[in-house]
Amino acid sequence: MNKNQKKLLTAGIAVMACFVALIIWLIVANSRNTAAVNKAEARADSLAIANDQLVLTNEFNQLSADFNQYEGQQIYLKNDSLVHKYNEARMKVEGLIQELNDEKSKNAKNMAASRAKIKQLEGEIATLKNIVRHYLEEIKRLGEENEDLKQEIQQVQQKNEQLSSQYTAATKSNAELTQTVQLAKKLNITGISFQAYNKKGKTEKNITKARQLGVHFTVSPNNTTAPGMKDFYIRILSPEGTLLGGGPSFQLDGSTISSTSHRKVEYANEELSVAVYWDVNTTLTPGDYTVEVFCDGYRLASRHFTMKK
Repeated sequence: MNKNQKKLLTAGIAVMACFVALIIWLIVANSRNTAAVNKAEARADSLAIANDQLVLTNEFNQLSADFNQYEGQQIYLKNDSLVHKYNEARMKVEGLIQELNDEKSKNAKNMAASRAKIKQLEGEIATLKNIVRHYLEEIKRLGEENEDLKQEIQQVQQKNEQLSSQYTAATKSNAELTQTVQLAKKLNITGISFQAYNKKGKTEKNITKARQLGVHFTVSPNNTTAPGMKDFYIRILSPEGTLLGGGPSFQLDGSTISSTSHRKVEYANEELSVAVYWDVNTTLTPGDYTVEVFCDGYRLASRHFTMKK
């Protein structure tokens, strides 16, 4: 082998060696690139799953907040089946979120399982959305019904208050009317006088010599009063305020009252003159005497008369 051939052989071997080295380097570089790509893809998948999980978790939290906002109005619901369904769906979502959190620390071989759980989580949250939407619609509807009911109750209460006011006014009016009728039945007397008489039955100006006292008055006509026998009672008070007694008692405003004298007369709704006498049985003194006349539970008159010696 000549010198030139040796040079060619050496150069060929060197070229082959470089070629082999290049192939080896390419294989190694490709292997490294594949690993990097796989790692990047796994990282990207993990980030995508984490992002999806974050989005779904936020969505779940928003649904929970919407539901809890109206939780105090559950009393409007006629049954709790809707709340029961919500709680079941919420527990499923919370369980899936917890499982995804547990798998964050695991390797890439669980990526497919995580994606499956994300898919399941999306479905459960969609179900939860429907439940919450139905719940809120039901709460709104029942709340509106309750508001309408409140307005109806308020209207009824106002009506009752009006009726109560009308009843009170009518009762008061009836009471006033009854009182008016009762007062209308009360007899009216006029021309009341007070006289002293001596032992001969003549008028006596000296009160100390009086043997009899007489009260005279006229009863006016009154068609409202029932006709019939009427009991007229008189009370005579001395200047010292002592009742000149001896007559029968009578009722006045639930109390028993003593009288000086009494007379029963028949009243026919026409003008009637009445005289009631009292025989003196005590010493009389000059001064102001008070004379009162009563009939049918009413005091018809009260007058003061000055009697001299």
